[in-house]
Amino acid sequence: MNLQEKNERLGQLLRGMDKAIVAFSAGIDSTFVLARAAQELGDNVLAVTAASETFPERELEEAISLARELGVRHEIIQIAEMENPMFVRNEPDRCYHCKTGLYTSLNNFAEEKDIPWILDGANMDDLGDYRPGRKAAKENGVRSVLQEAELYKEELRQLAKEMGLSNWDKPSFACLSSRIPYGNFITIDKIRQLDRGEDKLRRMGFRTLRIRHHDDIARIEVAPSDFERVIHMAPEITAILKEEGFAYVTLDLQGYRTGSMNEKLSNMQEEANEHA
Repeated sequence: MNLQEKNERLGQLLRGMDKAIVAFSAGIDSTFVLARAAQELGDNVLAVTAASETFPERELEEAISLARELGVRHEIIQIAEMENPMFVRNEPDRCYHCKTGLYTSLNNFAEEKDIPWILDGANMDDLGDYRPGRKAAKENGVRSVLQEAELYKEELRQLAKEMGLSNWDKPSFACLSSRIPYGNFITIDKIRQLDRGEDKLRRMGFRTLRIRHHDDIARIEVAPSDFERVIHMAPEITAILKEEGFAYVTLDLQGYRTGSMNEKLSNMQEEANEHA
């Protein structure tokens, strides 16, 4: 299918639903799903954002603003990830436990509102990475309409730009817990440390950014095109992150990439295969 055919397919899928909830995080994926659902379903679509201790306040505020911009009804529910010991332990299946809690809450909310469908923003690119949260989505009957329409990230960005969505080029965002290596317990202090650090670096102009938390080491991932600027601003960046409690500050020479914490899992699997 070409891009237009994929977009038409998405419209057909959405029109086949009487009413739907969109799990809305303010990222471009869920924003695009919400905007298209609003086009096809009108007032029968409801955006629902899950607020939690690992979801930055700035992202919540952006979700509220975007829903208002799209003229879509918007509800906020509270989830308590830090009360789930399987999440806090931060094993490789952490995302499964997180998403199970989220989708259980969304299903309960949907049942109260008599809304039969819950949609997420997973796209075709998400099939190529380690995503235990996808299992939770399937178990809870969540529809991934972008995957059903075979839309990739860059394709939906193009369509979002054509629609005039203000965040069409927003960098990908993952929950702050994904900055902490598997096996290291997640704590509120670590989450807040990362949130403050990333917020301060974004205010310095770094849009594509991750700070990975390695105990007393902060590993910065930015786009390779920003390497020179990081080096130039190294004294200021180092001072900021040391003020947040890190003893050492490093720049990852591979640059920004999603799922970099999964690379160790891939290496471990390769070693296991070699010795099998």
